[in-house]
Amino acid sequence: MMDSVSAVADKPVMQICRAEYRAIGRFVEQLRPTRQCMKTLQTQFPHLPPSTLLSIFSQEYQKRMKRSMGRHHAPDVVKAYYQRYRSEAKTRPTAPLLLELANQVDLSPALLARLIVECFLEEREASVPASRHILNNMLREPYFIPDLLLAKHVEQCTVNDCCYGPLVDCIKHAIGLEHEDLLRDKLRERSLSFLDENQLRAKGYDKTPDIILEVPIAVDGHIVHWIESKASFGDDHSHRTYLNEQFWSYCNRFGPGLVIYWYGFVSELDCQRDRGILLRDGFPSDIVTLCQGPAQSRV
Repeated sequence: MMDSVSAVADKPVMQICRAEYRAIGRFVEQLRPTRQCMKTLQTQFPHLPPSTLLSIFSQEYQKRMKRSMGRHHAPDVVKAYYQRYRSEAKTRPTAPLLLELANQVDLSPALLARLIVECFLEEREASVPASRHILNNMLREPYFIPDLLLAKHVEQCTVNDCCYGPLVDCIKHAIGLEHEDLLRDKLRERSLSFLDENQLRAKGYDKTPDIILEVPIAVDGHIVHWIESKASFGDDHSHRTYLNEQFWSYCNRFGPGLVIYWYGFVSELDCQRDRGILLRDGFPSDIVTLCQGPAQSRV
């Protein structure tokens, strides 16, 4: 599973070129979302931090799942998965059946568990389709599932999937909040006045960056009015999506800004500085305030 990032401030600076990113992408095509896959990645790419490798793998694996989702969700395929599980549960109940099946068909264990639980509920309550609320509760707390053996196998999927599932969602949310806290702490250390996302929403703003600086700063010679924190690796696909859905809007409304990809980014993506978007993989040390000169940390 994902490790805690309590020492996020101490992580190494990390940018990689597009060619190296593509090489990593080709390598991860053969991997499954397990603990062992992260050990394999760290052996293959020892110069990259584990957190960066996990973010890259997670994003590439999610792309892979989206490409194959239609095939796995075909009704006859789902039925075959369920029938195979029920059959093998009678003969090998102690084996990690869903994990094995997920690995064989190249489907996320957590996504497979969701399909199997849906089939189980449909079979159990044929006349009343299970609500999304009931399904999600069973995936979050597998022992709500009336079939205890199925509950055990679903829990195995949740615990062993590092890219999908309710446990991963909780961890990702916590990591995102931790990095936003880190950003606010860094701003306070340098006595920089700002409004955060919650304060901006209270003032009636919608779709805002994480931070609006009350007094702009300069970073590497570029003016910065806002800062967005991303607890992920910035690849071409995710960055293009953020540009279209967030960053260009922020530039139009608030002026030029800074995006921090805490786990690094493809170096060629830092090409929009003249249009108002600067990328960094950590909090910048070369801050200049417009009134005071270089910003100093408090003693």
